[in-house]
Amino acid sequence: MKIFVIAGEPSGDALGGALMAGLRTLAPDIRFTGIGGTQMQAQGLSSLFPMDELSVMGLAEILPKYFHLKRRIRETAEAIAAEAPDAVITIDSPDFCLRVLALARTKAPRLKTIHYVAPSVWAWRPGRAAKMARHVDHVLALLPFEPPYMRAAGMSCDFVGHPIAAEPVASMDEARAFRAAHGIAAEAPLLLMLPGSRKGEIERLGPVFADTLARLDVPGLRVVIPTVPARAGQVRALAQDWPGAPVILDAASTAPDIKRAAFRAADAALAASGTVSLELAAAATPMVIAYRMNALTSAIIARMLRIDTVTLVNLVSETRSVPEFLGPECRPDRIAPALQSLLADPAARAGQLEAMHLTMTRLGRDGPPPGLRAAQSVLAACAPLA
Repeated sequence: MKIFVIAGEPSGDALGGALMAGLRTLAPDIRFTGIGGTQMQAQGLSSLFPMDELSVMGLAEILPKYFHLKRRIRETAEAIAAEAPDAVITIDSPDFCLRVLALARTKAPRLKTIHYVAPSVWAWRPGRAAKMARHVDHVLALLPFEPPYMRAAGMSCDFVGHPIAAEPVASMDEARAFRAAHGIAAEAPLLLMLPGSRKGEIERLGPVFADTLARLDVPGLRVVIPTVPARAGQVRALAQDWPGAPVILDAASTAPDIKRAAFRAADAALAASGTVSLELAAAATPMVIAYRMNALTSAIIARMLRIDTVTLVNLVSETRSVPEFLGPECRPDRIAPALQSLLADPAARAGQLEAMHLTMTRLGRDGPPPGLRAAQSVLAACAPLA
């Protein structure tokens, strides 16, 4: 069996590596070609070209590379035609992947196509599912409520579990060791501050988070700020005058096990909106979510949103237990009381802990690994061609 698999960014490479490992377990004679990063290459993929060429975001970044990316789309479609695989699996990166599938199907109309990571049509732009259905037969969904949306658009779809639910969680011993290593007393209240991983996010949210922190009345409060290597300097400059003697987990200290230990050690978190809410839920760390976009983007998104919460813990658990302060509501005078309550009131924490446990269960914790579930779905989808 031959599979052509495409990933365009590190998160897709991680999904692809786990999927390929699952497929090798179930179908040892399978052969892969395509595009991927280090994790997919570790499963035997020889990438058609470096995956990093596709890891661009935003109009300003894409425009200078437009003709190069267009050539790569053509080259990838030609490689699919030459390989004549049993199926093509594209992983996220829809701007590149769906263009490849459209071109590949002009050469092979009966080509079996599978896309990993459903578009968030439940949140906004529902028309994306119908557009995707022109080129995709089957979808592998990360969230349990997504399959009905994909099926309604004309594609088959299986929920295969979210990778965060399968990641290890730090033990309490590791959490205590983290506190000790960073001079944080065992009894000290500990707050995680997570203002995002992009320069613009940190610029917009940093002052809001700083003012929120200044409004808290929590004796002995300590602060930890995990960040990504590229933003460590920006975060260090931002937090130099913050109370709570901030510990910045920068490029030298952000190994996954250290970050997980920090999450487990914390009593609460103030976080930008995003998948970090699932990481916090996995660690059973109560949270408040806050996010602010530029005014124009915020106005456009507000008109297009189809849901009353953007926090995945709220959506998956079907509760509204995680407070969120978005757009005009992203104000320190509103955020601080919610955070104060989480740090001081056991009852305020209890509802979140229950919702986070339910979220992790629904995302597949204690079940088969997502990569194996995804592999089973792929083989079932390809069965008529076998």
